[in-house]
Amino acid sequence: MRPQQLNHLETAMHIKCFRVENFRRLKNAQVDLETDRTIFVGANNCGKTSATHLFQMFLGQQPRAPFQIYDFTADCWETFDAFDPKSGDPEKDLPQITFDLWFEVDDDNLHRVLDLLPSLDWAGEPVGVRMVYAPRDGEKLVANYTEARAIAESTTGDEQGSYKAWPRNMVEYLTKRLQHEYEIKYFVLDASECAEDLVPKDGYQPFFLGTQSSGASKIIESIVRVDFLNAQRHLSDSDSRGRSEDLSKRLSRFYERNLQKLESDLDALGVIADSEERLNAHFAEVFGPTLDRLGEVGYPGVANPNLVVKASFNAHGILSTSAKVHYALPAQSGSGTAVEQTLPDQYNGLGFKNLIYMVVEVLDFHQAWSDAAEDRPPIHLVIIEEPEAHLHAQLQQVFIRKILEILPKPESEFQTQLIVTTHSPHIIYESNFKPIRYFCRSASSNGLHLSDVKNLSTFYLDEPVATREFLQQYIKLTHCDLFFADAAVLVEGNVERLLLPLVIERFVPDLRSCHLTILEVGGAFAYRFENLVSFLGIPTLVITDLDSVALAPTTHETDEDEETDEGHEDDEKAAAKSSCPVHTPGAVTSNQTLKQWIPKIDGIEDLLAAGIDRKSPASDDGSAGLVRIAYQNRETVTWQGATEERAGRTLEEAFALQNLDWTQSTDGKHLGLKIPKATDLSIEKLHDKLFTRVKNFDKTSFALNVIATVDPTWIAPRYIVEGLEWLREKLELVAPMETQRGLAQEAAAE
Repeated sequence: MRPQQLNHLETAMHIKCFRVENFRRLKNAQVDLETDRTIFVGANNCGKTSATHLFQMFLGQQPRAPFQIYDFTADCWETFDAFDPKSGDPEKDLPQITFDLWFEVDDDNLHRVLDLLPSLDWAGEPVGVRMVYAPRDGEKLVANYTEARAIAESTTGDEQGSYKAWPRNMVEYLTKRLQHEYEIKYFVLDASECAEDLVPKDGYQPFFLGTQSSGASKIIESIVRVDFLNAQRHLSDSDSRGRSEDLSKRLSRFYERNLQKLESDLDALGVIADSEERLNAHFAEVFGPTLDRLGEVGYPGVANPNLVVKASFNAHGILSTSAKVHYALPAQSGSGTAVEQTLPDQYNGLGFKNLIYMVVEVLDFHQAWSDAAEDRPPIHLVIIEEPEAHLHAQLQQVFIRKILEILPKPESEFQTQLIVTTHSPHIIYESNFKPIRYFCRSASSNGLHLSDVKNLSTFYLDEPVATREFLQQYIKLTHCDLFFADAAVLVEGNVERLLLPLVIERFVPDLRSCHLTILEVGGAFAYRFENLVSFLGIPTLVITDLDSVALAPTTHETDEDEETDEGHEDDEKAAAKSSCPVHTPGAVTSNQTLKQWIPKIDGIEDLLAAGIDRKSPASDDGSAGLVRIAYQNRETVTWQGATEERAGRTLEEAFALQNLDWTQSTDGKHLGLKIPKATDLSIEKLHDKLFTRVKNFDKTSFALNVIATVDPTWIAPRYIVEGLEWLREKLELVAPMETQRGLAQEAAAE
């Protein structure tokens, strides 16, 4: 009898997650998939493309992409070379690439996975299969390698020359012989032998199903079909040299393979002149539903021409060369002509061409899956690589929002799942947190460059609703590229955002080679990013202000016998606080980031005395922290021959103190910081007047005037430079120059 545990499933059978070991940067990574759409994001060379190529190599249509020695994680190369043919066990000691795939199974598809059920005691838990790229025959591999080495060693030659006989080591041998020595092997996984996250327990040996050559792959192929839509960077017009595809050819192939053809029209091809009109009508009927679907993704929109497929007869091949896409122009008002004006497809922009191409390709994939002659797989996985190529922001958003809607309505026993890789913040805009899988670069203790995959749906569920909604709205409103950056800088306001690129260029130019995202969040809201940046594991610098305030004396006195409302009393005290100079005795900060996130200190004196251990606390595991706070500190100020240690309350105040000679000169008057008769004032008096001035002047104008300065000689506040230097050092630790092996792996992947 069918277990009742699966009655809660609302969707058909689908891929729940996959896990990979020893594949490029994915040393040991697990990725959960949504039932409909999952989006892979991350900086360059973080493993997104590798995760999709994994499906292409293990599950893609025949012939599959071949494995190469470069597909093994870099540390595997050392293991290969360290293998001793005399004493080593090739089945255990030689590296293998492991790919675990887990399915949720519904009632209607139980019969499809009978070969994958681990036992008769199965009770509705996920069903898993392990695919391992491993030696075909370990003993034979060792024998073949030993023989090749013996031949190489017996080869005589100039020992001083550059040439060395092949193979010098196991890696060099497998560079040429990997596909002959390795193959894919299949195993049944038992969820009861795994932890809750479906990671197999230590020592667990899954049941062996067979090898690719023995036909075991057909079991998986009967369950899931995988199609790939690569980034259409090559899409262009037919007359462009060196380009391989145009839209008309793609539509012609789609017509030839999938759409109904009128035999009467095909029979009439011999009478070309008489058939053209009928064939045009046929094209309009056949392509009509497909072209109408484009409306779901925003084409043609308001001002773009409609698509029309017209016959342009050629005796050498109607289907392959003569079915052309044209663009129908709207009739001009008052023209009085009924003749439709059309343009060939090369007269439309690449953006809309790419959109149309992708829609047709996805429909083609779906049609081929639906028309499977027998044993149609219940799962159709479509992997779309960087759909933003050639698409402007609005089209990117429409595409990701509507791509599932253009497909026919799902059938009860079948499920389409999409994986989309992207570098586009506009696609993130349409996705909220739940479908995002963030690929982040990390490094092991021995310096190996790896990737970790973060499931943002777990962050979404764990985060308080107010913070979650704030972050989602912020990301939507700013189209921020937090998920694609090497590091993040959260700044107090518009002035910091405007000046920071210039400060980096002048004082920490090494950071210009990194991809930094600068987010203007303010001291009152930066702390809301605490859990997100911690979850992502991205190096983050927070630049904020001390925002010193003092509790003003109050004339209101409360009768000792009168009961007071505690909440009202707290509100009254908060309202009584007013901004004050940093050196005011007893001053505290009003900055919520300093109070609630880092360093969690209220008093100004304590903040000024805080060391780097408080400004960049260690992670929970004791490792160096990935977040650092930067705020104003005491710096040496010189004026009229006198020197003092002073700290500004805000960036503008700190800038003025560090550049007194310029800001108080005629040349610096345009900055808005010049104090009348400044030369007659002491540093303390001048500082007090600067404090008052900064509270009431145009900060954006100040920043723009600093930027516009010709031949700048100003000094950036030290707290900002120190923070940027910390970020530079941190990036050198977590994102150093890749090794040649790492580059080879990711260059092949990307």
